[in-house]
Amino acid sequence: VIFDFEGEVLRPLAERAAKACPLKDAAGMLRSFHYAGSMALAGQPDAAATWGRLARTSFLRAYWQEAGRAPVRLFPEDPGEAAAVLGFFEVEKALYELLYEIKNRPDWVRVPLAGLLHVLDHRPEATQV
Repeated sequence: VIFDFEGEVLRPLAERAAKACPLKDAAGMLRSFHYAGSMALAGQPDAAATWGRLARTSFLRAYWQEAGRAPVRLFPEDPGEAAAVLGFFEVEKALYELLYEIKNRPDWVRVPLAGLLHVLDHRPEATQV
């Protein structure tokens, strides 16, 4: 089992080390896919959107499947509830990224802002096997 795909340098170490819902890490991974596609395919919004959608779908399909095999329940059993929790953590992460970029790389603000708008416009996938 892998938790905490990345650190959040603006948060205190104690907060980063605290136990949290695994969907928080999954949301961080999804945001990382968005960043990777946005930066690697800058200037190609259709290609970036397609890559991001494929990466997201593949990751979530495998994540839901493997999490369903865990010996303990890692998040809500109801797929709609799990998707809502994931969406919450994606919004939280995008807001964190937006603050970070405003403070450190204002030229990159477009990336978390686009991600935040996407999450608010689309319901996260809740397909579980």
